[in-house]
Amino acid sequence: MSIVVGVDPAHRSASALHLAAMLARSSGTELVVAAVVPSAWPATAGGADAEWRDYTRDNANSALDHAAAVLGASVAAEYLVYEAPSARRGLIGIAEDRKATLIVVGSAAEAEPGRIALGAESDTLLHASPVPVAVAPRGYRTAGGSRVSRVTAAYRGTGASAGLVLGAAALSASLGARLRIASFAVVPPDSGTSGAGLDAETAIADTWAADVEKHAASLVRRVSELEDAPAVSGVAIGIGETWESAMADVAWEPDELLVVGSSTLGPIARVFLGSHAAKIVRHSPVPVVVVPHGVTVIA
Repeated sequence: MSIVVGVDPAHRSASALHLAAMLARSSGTELVVAAVVPSAWPATAGGADAEWRDYTRDNANSALDHAAAVLGASVAAEYLVYEAPSARRGLIGIAEDRKATLIVVGSAAEAEPGRIALGAESDTLLHASPVPVAVAPRGYRTAGGSRVSRVTAAYRGTGASAGLVLGAAALSASLGARLRIASFAVVPPDSGTSGAGLDAETAIADTWAADVEKHAASLVRRVSELEDAPAVSGVAIGIGETWESAMADVAWEPDELLVVGSSTLGPIARVFLGSHAAKIVRHSPVPVVVVPHGVTVIA
């Protein structure tokens, strides 16, 4: 088993490498650091296609040299240049060849510092990957030798998301991390036309929070009965006027992961982010692991 981390030959970024290294240290898993280059070359005369191939290979090797400098000797890693029609196909192909449990990528360049944004490649990767994909916020960094301290499972209070919590529990155990269950809700300040309307919205949110805590408590009991059960650090409820404030309503640790599940509207073994999950990913202050629908054990 391994963890695959993709590096972009055209863009030097250490965010995904820092996240992948922390995951590898925590799980004792080897990293496969891959730079994907095009497998189809322009058909031009005069050997330009060979020059193009050499140019892309040089860029890929330079990106791998940068990755090796970032990672150092802190984790065991293999570095390879992989030919594929696209980065998405290349990373999935490597994951299948190496029986990887996880693919790690960084955010798009337009992401705000400390936040996650999906670019064209990472978005299509999420929709096509049969294994979970971890996305690092822009500028993400970890201290030397750091390990995952806690895994938070984003729980919607439904039976469909109960499987995600149990999968996150397996991930927590494999990483030697604690597990937390968290739910988030937004109550806009203008959700009612009058003060009474807003009071009603707040009352509904409070009732929802109580129900989620009740259902989550039963999940905590199920987690405690697992053969390899992680320590559970409780249930957190984040409520705010915006998604950013709702996410900030719960405390986050520097070396924490947030696990989000795919919508049940998507196909089995593929990722389809519903609007709720997409907003959580976009506003998360910590790396996010997105789990395909139908995949319950992600360790």
